Amino acid sequence: MKRIYTFGHEQVERNLTVGDIIENKANDVKMTQVTAQNAEEAEILADQDIDMIITGSDWYEDVRSGAPNTFITAALFAGRYITNDEILEGAFKAAMAGADSVLTPRGMDVVEMLANQGFSVQGHVGMVPNLSTQYGGIRTVGKTAEEAIKILKDMKRLEDAGAFGAEVECVAEDALIELKKHTSLVINSLGAGSGGDVIFLFFEDICGETAGMKIPRHAKSWGDGASIRKELDKERRRSIKGFKADVVKGDFPSEDYTVSMLPGEKDKLIEELDKI
Repeated sequence: MKRIYTFGHEQVERNLTVGDIIENKANDVKMTQVTAQNAEEAEILADQDIDMIITGSDWYEDVRSGAPNTFITAALFAGRYITNDEILEGAFKAAMAGADSVLTPRGMDVVEMLANQGFSVQGHVGMVPNLSTQYGGIRTVGKTAEEAIKILKDMKRLEDAGAFGAEVECVAEDALIELKKHTSLVINSLGAGSGGDVIFLFFEDICGETAGMKIPRHAKSWGDGASIRKELDKERRRSIKGFKADVVKGDFPSEDYTVSMLPGEKDKLIEELDKI
């Protein structure tokens, strides 16, 4: 564990620092990153020694409570923070609460604004979901030399803007392996193969909890959480049905679940009530 001061000047311990992550990149040490939406998920990730957690900034404090010493990135969702003032406010709130870095999918001016304030910033390149219509839909990008060069140009612009890393999403693996040789950014690969410094997946995909949804091609499940959730849902419905039925029949609450007044006190109460 490393001791650091947070942006809010609180002394804490972390499994990794930005300096460690950059050094790991230089030494070709592969790292892991997984999403978390709540303390329960974060606690599991920390217990299993996942290197980094990423979460939406609105969920940050709950996630941090489950993983007090894990490096956590707070994502500033594009639709949540609109103006530069809102983006800056969101970044300050997350960092003051202990976030180790912030991620923004916004333009280079936003990345530069955040970096100039001292935040450890990550950008987002490749197939950025909210821009997928510009790529003709959700697909792997960088399968042509022209597209791959454009991704590298985006990486260089992030470097110039002050970012230390970038989420690289749905990029051809062999392209990223070559592009990585030409950038100092720490690369978080989501659906971009083994070329990343950090291999990134979603919690629900790893645990097989994407019920009713097709798991992305780049993701693998090591569990069957969806079946367990389905059984839990059935048990919850059976339980709620039983509660409703017993209330309607008058079987609940029965004397096994209630407390009565002390001996003689009910009669006293009735006497007092009769005077009203």
